[in-house]
Amino acid sequence: MKAICWQGKKDMRCEEVPDPRIEHPRDAIIKVTTTCICGSDLHLYDGLIPTMCAGDVMGHEPMGEVVEVGPEAKSRGLKVGDRVVIPFQMTCGECEQCLKGNFSVCQTTNRNADLARTFFGDTTAGLFGYSHITGGYAGGQAEYMRVPFAATTAVKLPKDGPDERYIFLSDILPTGWQAAAQADITPEDTVAVWGCGPVGLFAIHSAIVLGAKRVIAIDDVDERLERARSVGAEILDRRTVDNVLEHLREITGGHGPDKCIDAVGMEAHGPNKMLHLLDKAQTALKLETERPTTLREAIMACKAAGTVSVPGVYGGASSMFPTGAMMNKGLTLRTGQTHVRRWTDDLLRRIEEGQINSTLPITHTVPLGRAPEMYKTFRDKQDGCIKVLLKP
Repeated sequence: MKAICWQGKKDMRCEEVPDPRIEHPRDAIIKVTTTCICGSDLHLYDGLIPTMCAGDVMGHEPMGEVVEVGPEAKSRGLKVGDRVVIPFQMTCGECEQCLKGNFSVCQTTNRNADLARTFFGDTTAGLFGYSHITGGYAGGQAEYMRVPFAATTAVKLPKDGPDERYIFLSDILPTGWQAAAQADITPEDTVAVWGCGPVGLFAIHSAIVLGAKRVIAIDDVDERLERARSVGAEILDRRTVDNVLEHLREITGGHGPDKCIDAVGMEAHGPNKMLHLLDKAQTALKLETERPTTLREAIMACKAAGTVSVPGVYGGASSMFPTGAMMNKGLTLRTGQTHVRRWTDDLLRRIEEGQINSTLPITHTVPLGRAPEMYKTFRDKQDGCIKVLLKP
């Protein structure tokens, strides 16, 4: 089959690889009908996430049709012909964390749990198409895909309706929703969202659906800001203001937004050139692994006793983290990979009822074989690119 394989930094290739097969009774094989390039994939493309191996199959946002089912998966209700979306993380449904709904930290599914403990202090769930810290499982930018723990991982979908309506239940829609939900939004809240990429757009949309009084969308890309405006956000084009923090204080009564969401993560670019250069130097010297520009700004901007919610991906260690501001203002910091299965039933209902525009970020749909070129287009924000769908 054809699959998109990581061969090194900025080196993605469409290659022939062996078809997946059932390896465990809880496995299933799906024929992928739609898959995506995610912003998290760009961290792998740019070489910022360790323990990738040449030939690793990319992708963690697929959906398709079940074509083969292991006996245990079948006994748990999954069958050939089911239409499913595959969340980016595997869940066993039985461990302590899964039973609490903390699916992104499933204690069972990461086959490299000891490696995860070395990096993070405890294991996290197995992820598709990502670092070997999270299991090194083959991903879904491929014609077919093996799904371990299939019956408790896969989300069954209606038979009818275009893939585009449901595909983002795999990751970015629940991620944006969790970002807003973890902010505990009230009808009196002003919410500021840094980043109007795919996750940021869904965080903005979710905050509005959850009843925020105001949502301020911060970015410097015209196409993204216009998408944010289209769902009801006030836009803040950071190219037009000298100081984002001062501007936010001015438009929020002098204290800043009640809730702040960092939907950018580890590859942020900031207006403070000196600080940005220092971050780049420290990452080059391996003194830090990311550029926490947005997280610093969100913490400094947030109103005292407010909440900072972080769906943006961070992978290791950051320097110059404003712990003093966080502690003295009494901020609540909510983070984490998304507990996808915690949200999917409710989000599927909201999609079907028309509460959520689940196709909001889509700009490009191309054949799977064009994925290598689209990685660069997406990363460089060329051609108005916000979200790429791939069709095997």
